[in-house]
Amino acid sequence: MGLLILRILLVAATGASGYFLALQTFTFPEAGLLGLGIGGAIGLLVILGERSIRRVPLKVTIGGAIGLVLGLMLANVLMNSFFSGIFEGLGIYFAGYFLINCALGYLGFLLGVRKGREFELTRLPWFSPKSGEGCNGHKVLDTSVIIDGRIADICDTGFMEGTFIIPQFILQELQHIADSSDPLKRGRGRRGLDVLHRIQKQSNLEVKIVDQDYPKIQEVDAKLIALAKETSAKIVTNDFNLNKVAELQGIPVLNINQLFNALKPVVLPGEVMNVKILKEGKEPGQGVAYLDDGTMVVVDNARRYMGKNVDVTVTSVLQTTAGRMIFTILKEEAPENFYQSFSH
Repeated sequence: MGLLILRILLVAATGASGYFLALQTFTFPEAGLLGLGIGGAIGLLVILGERSIRRVPLKVTIGGAIGLVLGLMLANVLMNSFFSGIFEGLGIYFAGYFLINCALGYLGFLLGVRKGREFELTRLPWFSPKSGEGCNGHKVLDTSVIIDGRIADICDTGFMEGTFIIPQFILQELQHIADSSDPLKRGRGRRGLDVLHRIQKQSNLEVKIVDQDYPKIQEVDAKLIALAKETSAKIVTNDFNLNKVAELQGIPVLNINQLFNALKPVVLPGEVMNVKILKEGKEPGQGVAYLDDGTMVVVDNARRYMGKNVDVTVTSVLQTTAGRMIFTILKEEAPENFYQSFSH
């Protein structure tokens, strides 16, 4: 509400300024209304620019501002030093002044924006991370987590922030998968590219494509670990082996599988649930069902209920890094004192 009032006051101030300035400058009757309209339009443009600039990373905003200022300063130096004698007459002088300021200001702004995207504070000696310090908020995405797609859902919730680093060798691997003759692989590769495009649209994230490569390293996972070390970044993955290797080398890892397992509803021994038996288990007579989140439910003596829904009682829960398994028995086969043992 306060921001809306401030914007209304801004439009009113620019409109009033345009109105009085037009009255002082021009003599025709409609000058005041024209100035009011132009001033109000300038205020609206400022508001639109403010709404757009909020989505731009800070370093890009600073780079553009510095580039614009330097471009305007260079334009004024050129005008006063070299072109003041060329443009004779007040009208021609102001036209040339406006032209050179617009051209050099635009070039300076554009150059500042582009260089601002490339600039990293960690390159400065006093901003460089010291040994033993934590990560700088950067995250390196591996191929598996991009193709998986759940990282985009997490980004939509706003829980992820900072800079996502995508090396060129990961993009090349995704493109290679997307160009595969196998329809399944081709679909997975294209989904990975769509996921990256979706993440790039997030206003609270910056996706940075980097050219760092390590020709002496052949495996992609080893390259990711080297890149994470160089940039002091975390690795986002759902690859179990990459997770373990990175942790052994002291690289922080964000495992998407572990996150989703932690968010699954807690199931306690003694609880009763209704499941549909879909296939046989490994042990004789066992049946296997699945919850909506993909959790496997093993039911003793449920093979005869294949394709049917049954009530089961939870006996134990096995949690691993690869997922969770729930072991149950048929409710009708649970001992009478089974529920009492878990209620105390």
